[in-house]
Amino acid sequence: MQATWADFMRAMAAADEGVLGEAIAARLIELAAVSDEPDRLTRLYLGPGHRKAADLVAGWMREAGMAVRIDAAGNVVGRLKARDGGSLTLMLGSHIDTVRDAGRFDGALGVVTAIEVVKAAFKSGKRFPFAIEVIAFGDEEGVRFASTLGGAKALAGRFDMKALDEIGEDGVSRRHALVAFGCDPSRLREEALSPDHALGYVEVHIEQGPVLEKEGLPVGVVTAIDGISRGVVEVEGVAGHAGTVPMPMRYDALAAAAEMLLAVEQRARSRANLVATVGKIEVPGSAANTIPGKARFTLDIRSPADEERTGAVSDIEDLVAAIAQRRGVAAKLSIGHEVPAALCDQRLSEQRRKRLEHSGSRRAGCRTAPATTPWRSTGSFPSPCCSCAASAG
Repeated sequence: MQATWADFMRAMAAADEGVLGEAIAARLIELAAVSDEPDRLTRLYLGPGHRKAADLVAGWMREAGMAVRIDAAGNVVGRLKARDGGSLTLMLGSHIDTVRDAGRFDGALGVVTAIEVVKAAFKSGKRFPFAIEVIAFGDEEGVRFASTLGGAKALAGRFDMKALDEIGEDGVSRRHALVAFGCDPSRLREEALSPDHALGYVEVHIEQGPVLEKEGLPVGVVTAIDGISRGVVEVEGVAGHAGTVPMPMRYDALAAAAEMLLAVEQRARSRANLVATVGKIEVPGSAANTIPGKARFTLDIRSPADEERTGAVSDIEDLVAAIAQRRGVAAKLSIGHEVPAALCDQRLSEQRRKRLEHSGSRRAGCRTAPATTPWRSTGSFPSPCCSCAASAG
């Protein structure tokens, strides 16, 4: 693998960075104009905006010399053949679906950059001893259906066919949405990529955080993908009138939840490689003159070390129970979604780091660190050679 990857890196280093940068910027603007909504960027998986974006990206891939297809999961796949016709494949890419009111760089940067890199190689007559596939995934954000990462799961041979029966908020099932998109759901299992044919996967992604910008660095090399534990905490107290129940006699579910939130934050701050987020809190039946009887909040815990993450979940469960007992309320933590951490391939990551530092030494170098974004390499691809580069915003 080392020789073939070095071959690719040498060819890319010879590309004109200025020309590549201008082309990437122009196409990001063009792609950002494709949306389901007129006044903001929204491209939901298998929706009309996704369809237009897929066709646009497919055209760019053909211009870059690639054979193009849309697979059974709705991924756009462009392939540049190996010079000897071999099956070993280096995968590049990212996603082209978005959240509602998205930014133009999220996902699209990785897809467009990969296409332009392959185009530069193709136009210069470069061919490699391995094939290159650029993949524009379509099911990254998980906005339309209950499950997500369906495109990556299909490539990894891990797609759960039961997910085809999921119904989106528009009343359309994933199965029918795929058919309307032009896909054949019955062939999803055929998309599985053999580990023997996978050289690796590399993704350029905008940094969705402040670290690189704060450190004045243009780029970082990801060393691991965080594992995730996600769930909800439900708190039940006793509702009452705001004016007639004395403070010592209150069993306020919202006040208890607030203390629990602070305990979650404090626990997460105690470890360097751990983050915890309460992104949503609900108070059913709330009113200005009512003591809350129920409260419910979400919990999202991430770490590149699974032992660290699961330990935090256990500690937070104990903290929630202790606060509930002291305040005379009932509380329950339910974890509904867990994804294990995934280490990026150390050799490939190290090669990326050295190349970036060599080419960008005059621009303050790069940083290696775990990523908190669950990209497609999170426990999905069968290749052991996963490495992602995160560019600063």
